[in-house]
Amino acid sequence: MSTHNHEYDIIFAGGGTTACVVAGRLAAADPLLKILVVEAGPHTQDDLAHIQPARYISHLQPDSKTVKFMVAQKSDALGGRAIVVPTGQCIGGGSSVNFAMYTRASASDYDDWATKYGNPGWSTQDLLPLLQKSEAYQAQPGLPTHGYSGPIKVSYGGKLTNVGNNFLEVALVYDKSRSFIDDPSGLYSCNAYARWPKWINGQSGKRSDTAHHYLYTQSGNPNVEIVVGCLVKRVLFQGTRAVGIEYVRDPQYHPDSPNEVITANAKRLVVLSAGTFGSPAILERSGIGSSSMLERCGVKPIVDLPGVGENYQDHCAIFPDYFASDKSDTLDGIVRGDSDEVNKWTSQWLETGTGLMAHNGIDAGIKIRPTEEEVLTIGPAFARKWKEFFVDAPDKPILWLGPMAMLVGDYATAPHRKFFNILSYLQHPSARGHVHITSAHDIFAPLDFQPDYLAKREDVEVFRWGYKKTRELARRMKCFRGEYAPYHPSFPEGSAAACKADIMPVAIDAPDIAYTEEDDRAIERYLQQQLSTTWHSLGTCAMKPRVQGGVVDSRLNVYGVTNLKVADVSIAPGNVAANTYSTALVIGEKAAVMIAEELGIQGV
Repeated sequence: MSTHNHEYDIIFAGGGTTACVVAGRLAAADPLLKILVVEAGPHTQDDLAHIQPARYISHLQPDSKTVKFMVAQKSDALGGRAIVVPTGQCIGGGSSVNFAMYTRASASDYDDWATKYGNPGWSTQDLLPLLQKSEAYQAQPGLPTHGYSGPIKVSYGGKLTNVGNNFLEVALVYDKSRSFIDDPSGLYSCNAYARWPKWINGQSGKRSDTAHHYLYTQSGNPNVEIVVGCLVKRVLFQGTRAVGIEYVRDPQYHPDSPNEVITANAKRLVVLSAGTFGSPAILERSGIGSSSMLERCGVKPIVDLPGVGENYQDHCAIFPDYFASDKSDTLDGIVRGDSDEVNKWTSQWLETGTGLMAHNGIDAGIKIRPTEEEVLTIGPAFARKWKEFFVDAPDKPILWLGPMAMLVGDYATAPHRKFFNILSYLQHPSARGHVHITSAHDIFAPLDFQPDYLAKREDVEVFRWGYKKTRELARRMKCFRGEYAPYHPSFPEGSAAACKADIMPVAIDAPDIAYTEEDDRAIERYLQQQLSTTWHSLGTCAMKPRVQGGVVDSRLNVYGVTNLKVADVSIAPGNVAANTYSTALVIGEKAAVMIAEELGIQGV
């Protein structure tokens, strides 16, 4: 452990997904570059909980040390509930603990970053070579927008589950408005069903994270120092030039270490890469943020930057669970820790890199756009947003939906059976929240966090439609054995929509469930009670003009100071219709190139 006043060329505050990319690329290009990475969580190297994909739910246990649970303020839109949002806290960040679901943004999402938010160099045309640079796409050869020689492997995983196969069989017959597509993440189209790729190496069966494929590859480099279990308190300045950081040891990782503030100096650059919660908090403790808010917390302002901590966005979701047939391929046994299941699939994984241990339970899905007729049924608030935001961007979906071959819920109270769900999450929610510090000095103080889920009526309307849509698909699947009522709406007694257990699937051409206005209100109450996060938090250090609430410019420089950048998904000015790992990767690749240019480093 470093003590005081050690000097580095570049310091990374945070060792998550993007930090691993940037630090790894720079270290590989210039091995003499002295780099410090300070991470709040633990190492992940060769830990089965991280490299075996099917173990991802283990990181969501209440005593997890690889995920931090951010508790929001109570929300009227959620019926007074205080929602909890997990965020990766370990080397590799979200890439080391996420659901391993490969999805890339729509081309228009990044084009919006460039044109709508004034960031030259960030259009899809600009970013495509970097997206390709990061990946080795094993799922299918020869696709024009994918890369085939990068460090991060993408495959279909170790098995095609019959749950995923059932979903595709039903969807392609029941839903006559949509067809099948070979590449659901080709950037330029959507609204077709597909087999879904995963961030899993198709040969080894291991998770493809940035920790193992960018940063740990530099383990033989003595100039790369990784400090874990430590929290960055603030950035140090000489005038307005960033010259280092202060950090402290977390007692849960360092119980016998002294309680002291450690200083590390940066000769060339400080990079904040602590994520959507961590990066704005560090800025605010450093005196960068809304002056009035900082003064209330006892922080002396250096730069009045009101956008810090604002613009919070996430892809909220619902996970309605269904009973599955006994012959269904599900992850329930692995997640429960059933020894027979764990041993069976671990043995196959060790021998061949295949099977359910090399899986995430997600084999199929769709980025869905409504037909014109469906737009009218979703609701009037959404219809207005459709005209303003979606109609002229045909690559933008409103929801991702698809099956997960497992229970997403409490196994302690659930029957010892097999489950599946068909999750749906908003791709472009209207909700905007915030994240701010509550203390100048107490780094462990809870944040003032409000994601504002369901505060906008159009988001409620889309979810209500999505629940009905996914339920119709589920009850036609061969593996369906009824609804698991605790994770569905409580419909009125006698309703045609009432949930039933231990029933067989209906015919493909069976009539849809007819919902009354009272049933719709039951669905909305269910949303208030059970809407969840997808861990896709972004936007709180937005890359846009300062006068529009921006925090960083298009080269990731924090406004008002020098030698300080932010590189993580907090810089996203607008949302992306995708799980955010791919965006964190491309931000990392872009940041590495820009930093190398500025520091005169070749070969990145």
